[in-house]
Amino acid sequence: MAENVLRFSRKDSKDFIRTLNKRVNNYFKENNISKTGNIQLYVKSAVMLSLLILPYMAMFMFEFSAWYKLGLCVIMGIGMAGVGMNVMHDGNHGSYSKKKWLNKLMGGTIYVLAGNVYNWQVQHNVLHHTYTNIHGHDEDLDAGRIIRFSESAKWRKFHRFQHIYSIFLYGLLTLNWAITTDFTQTRKYLKKKLAYGKLPSAFKQWSSVAISKIVYAMVWIVLPIIFTELSWWMVIIGFVVMHYTAGLILSIVFQLAHVIKDTEMPIPDENGKFEHSWVIHQLYTTTNFSTKNKFISWFTGGLNHQIEHHIFPNISHIHYTKIREIVKRTTNEFNLPYHEYKHMRHAVQSHFSYLKSMGKRPELT
Repeated sequence: MAENVLRFSRKDSKDFIRTLNKRVNNYFKENNISKTGNIQLYVKSAVMLSLLILPYMAMFMFEFSAWYKLGLCVIMGIGMAGVGMNVMHDGNHGSYSKKKWLNKLMGGTIYVLAGNVYNWQVQHNVLHHTYTNIHGHDEDLDAGRIIRFSESAKWRKFHRFQHIYSIFLYGLLTLNWAITTDFTQTRKYLKKKLAYGKLPSAFKQWSSVAISKIVYAMVWIVLPIIFTELSWWMVIIGFVVMHYTAGLILSIVFQLAHVIKDTEMPIPDENGKFEHSWVIHQLYTTTNFSTKNKFISWFTGGLNHQIEHHIFPNISHIHYTKIREIVKRTTNEFNLPYHEYKHMRHAVQSHFSYLKSMGKRPELT
């Protein structure tokens, strides 16, 4: 079924979204603040970029032991995840700043994560945000054959152990970006003429992918081999450790928002129509976690406030803590779901419990 055939219902009450929009808009108007980022976001961006860049520079400037430099790779991995969740994410949603050039610059930090702006915007902004938790359309549910995230996915015998081995695979997320994902996504998205905004020419997109990969390899692999005392295999190990750290953090945070026991994975009827409107669909398919934990909210770039993010993707995550109460109160008034885990550990437990249930033979479930 092609993406353009799917339709969301228009029968849901429009009063909910009108009321919610009015209340959220009034919050920004009454407090005289912008919906985009502020000094708080800019300072955090500097911190995240420093976690990534300073350890990298230290490897060239100081003669640390190999084990010490391996620790620096872990820190860089944390910085990579931090940049992805706090800087790149807001930039590519256009919520980092009112200035388009600054959004473009911050969105471009995905190249530091070995990703690609065009691919990410299509996969995340277009497919994930539009078709949240819809099998075959939301690519966040696509782990190939190795992990079964949905009842609609084909079951295989080895899925019985996916709640065990999945954690080891999650760390490969950004490493896959660096090696294969951008090539496969570029080919697929250009063929389908998918775009977030203007469709780039094939030459421009393929050139972007090729050049960025060459530069990335030069910066993160070739230069350390040439200008540090580390052997080539040590550099490769450090590179993998850095990416594995970032990938593990990003994957866990992403999974807790949608692939969890409380969320639904709706299936359209024979006409490609869903039961709920797009906004209500987001409430059924999305979950918050640890919203009261200031550190988690700070470090994850508000991705623990996924409900707010999916309904208002063009509002910077800096404001999610404040508008959460508005969203929660309004959903309660309209008797709509608002899934939330008080603690992150409970969300993690729910995720792996869900994976275990998806790993059982379907006829036994």
